[in-house]
Amino acid sequence: MTTQMNATVQAVTDRIVARSAESRAEYLRRIRAAADTGPARGRLACANVAHGFAAADPDAKQALRGHVKPNLAIVSAYNDMLSAHQPFRDYPEQLKKAVIRAGGIAQFAGGVPAMCDGITQGRDGMQLSLYSRDVIAMSTAIALSHDMFDGALMLGVCDKIVPGLLIGALSFGHLPTVFVPAGPMASGLPNGEKAKVRQLYAEGKVGRAELLEAEAASYHSAGTCTFYGTANSNQLLMEVLGLHLPGSSFVNPGTQMREALTRAAGRRATELTRQGGEPTPIGEIVDERAIVNACVALLASGGSTNHTIHLVAIARAAGITLTWDDLSDLSAVVPSLCRIYPNGTADVNHFHAAGGIGFLVHTLLRAGLLHEDVRTIAGHGLSLYTREPVLRGGDLTWEEGPKASLDLSVLRPADDPFAPDGGLRVLTGPLGRAVVKTSAVKPEQRLVTAPAVVFDDQFELLEAFGAGELDGRDFVAVIRYQGPAANGMPELHKLTPALGVLQDRGQRVAIVTDGRMSGASGKVTAAIHVTPEAALGGPLARVRDGDLITVDPDAGVLDLHVDREELAARPVTGGAPQGADWAGTGRELFAAFRSTVGSADTGASVFPGITAPPQPRTQEVPVVQPV
Repeated sequence: MTTQMNATVQAVTDRIVARSAESRAEYLRRIRAAADTGPARGRLACANVAHGFAAADPDAKQALRGHVKPNLAIVSAYNDMLSAHQPFRDYPEQLKKAVIRAGGIAQFAGGVPAMCDGITQGRDGMQLSLYSRDVIAMSTAIALSHDMFDGALMLGVCDKIVPGLLIGALSFGHLPTVFVPAGPMASGLPNGEKAKVRQLYAEGKVGRAELLEAEAASYHSAGTCTFYGTANSNQLLMEVLGLHLPGSSFVNPGTQMREALTRAAGRRATELTRQGGEPTPIGEIVDERAIVNACVALLASGGSTNHTIHLVAIARAAGITLTWDDLSDLSAVVPSLCRIYPNGTADVNHFHAAGGIGFLVHTLLRAGLLHEDVRTIAGHGLSLYTREPVLRGGDLTWEEGPKASLDLSVLRPADDPFAPDGGLRVLTGPLGRAVVKTSAVKPEQRLVTAPAVVFDDQFELLEAFGAGELDGRDFVAVIRYQGPAANGMPELHKLTPALGVLQDRGQRVAIVTDGRMSGASGKVTAAIHVTPEAALGGPLARVRDGDLITVDPDAGVLDLHVDREELAARPVTGGAPQGADWAGTGRELFAAFRSTVGSADTGASVFPGITAPPQPRTQEVPVVQPV
């Protein structure tokens, strides 16, 4: 497929390549040096190898002794509490059999933690959520550190899990690596109806029993939640990055197709090893063009704002420097092509049925918005991902997917979009820099200029809402000390129903926070990930009740209508939790993360090689002047 690249997409790609030249070259030098000839275990001493296959059956021991068959590591986020990961229970044995049939061997190398933001939402455990990404990356590295492997299979789905697995895999970038999805649950109670019940509960019009019934009807079986939050954004991005098999992301668990795709993933991972004849290291796949492709797909689909953090961290793990400005410039030229909840009423099953990722890739390639000339686990060229899997007489094959949307209310072509831009804005002003997702906010409700109401905790806002203190007035809710260095940057999704109630009553409301909103949040204008954060002395720490704030996503403005000298002279008020206030639920174990984590715009990572070092907590950050 030969199409002239969009000038802005090409320009952004070129500047990322130039900016990353030194770090990318060093990364490639490192992974290429690690890709020595023959299996890694061939360099181990006999005692080391004996430990590595002591528990294996006789045939596996013989294969591992021989250093001829490729040995694949299986790393899994399985647990049977989380619906998205419960299907992974039987994957290791399925994958081992598929690998053996393909001429290789596989070992379960290790498990990684998998926590659910849906369960921890509004709880102390949510303060560990973002940090869990880097724990998962480290756990992945430990699983691969035995140096017994020629390739890897990564099993994960949800919010921090896939980015963590990918960051960890990129630290072993010389290994061919295939990501294996589990698929979404079947459609349940429509997401719009669930959201209405949540709002009625916030107003006190229905009780907890009715709320639980609605939630249980929505989240009802094994598989990923069906709204288009961070988990399903992960799946789409892994496919567009070329790390999933084409068309595999949104096939439901427990189906013949899902099982066939799982077997095919094991077979393909074997073929991608040196011994399999198609050596394709993951670090070579995830290059600058692939990262830009992921950004474009995220924007065109209206994906999760959490990826303004995760994609930056993933890119840096591959020696690539991606910035919010890159995302913002891409958003200006990438059209909005999907209406999946919270950006519409459809769920990911409807999206998949309408043409799904295959059609999305097709139309973006035709518009010159994606780089076709990339490496993938399926082969060379992103056009391979316009195909979809088909079972013919029990055999799995790939055929060209639809070239027209099957439901224009859910999925549109690039020349007839829902909106001309990707719905992501970077705001700049005296409060710092922030990200706004506009695709789920009505245009007439985006611009808000109103007095600030300042909270140092999300529960303070909910208490004020419950007491009626926010009724009948316009305001900008400033929720500060919610950044990575303050308390782990928890999602503040529980605020959406309450503020949605006030917005529906005719009040103009917005959020400004150094915290995160859920990938499923929308409806209310939210300037999130404000950097520098309040805990590091950022300007949010000096905002007072009544200060006039303007949040203008269309103009890219986050303004505080306070004299700059006056603001600079104000003392810092409030503070991040300290001591006993940040203990319990395991939080005290992550104190070192709080002291080393980087800023949101550099990926909020604790790894020195991936993110710029954070500023000392006691340092005063100068007031940011408007651009």
